[in-house]
Amino acid sequence: MKIVYIYCEGQTEESFINEILVPYFSNINIYVIPIICTTSRHKNKKYKGGVSNYNKIKDELIKICKQHHNEYVTTMFDYYAMPSDTPNINDNTHDIYKRIENIERAVDDDISMSNCSFNLVLHEFEGLLFSNPDSFLKIAEEDTVSEIVKIRNEALTPEHINNSPNTAPSKRLEMLIPNYAKIKNGTILSKDMGIDIIMDECKHFAKWIEKN
Repeated sequence: MKIVYIYCEGQTEESFINEILVPYFSNINIYVIPIICTTSRHKNKKYKGGVSNYNKIKDELIKICKQHHNEYVTTMFDYYAMPSDTPNINDNTHDIYKRIENIERAVDDDISMSNCSFNLVLHEFEGLLFSNPDSFLKIAEEDTVSEIVKIRNEALTPEHINNSPNTAPSKRLEMLIPNYAKIKNGTILSKDMGIDIIMDECKHFAKWIEKN
């Protein structure tokens, strides 16, 4: 059985990996293991979740690659939240997919580990949830879902939903659904729509899944 380690940003991504990706990949004989980013270390304590600076990501990723040198290592980090010192993060290529690939390639070159393939989520995890707005009926009223449908229809794909950190998918959902719980609701929505719909709607995400 092939083993894939996914170094991820936080508990929302960890839940998505465990509840959605693990079952999907197990069907094709691939065992997926999430590892949450450790933001800081103090004595015997580790604080997990979020991104502080690129060098911390790089150091931990290299450590994971060395520990599991015979296994495949990839990542799940939000593009819009990556630190400003990330290699090539200021790439302004008009085509968002080419831009992301340029950044991912630059990070892979900087990490320089043969078993590592860096991956970014466009623009953040919550964008994937717009793949099937009707799934929001699980947690929201019809009027709210209509607004979510409108947001989705105004964008080329769910991966294009983002104008700034203030209008990122998660911010929009928090404004529309005041009690929105990222980990719990993100998992409920993902399971309802299923990975096939997400892959159909999100080109970069699908390419990452297929590469694994």
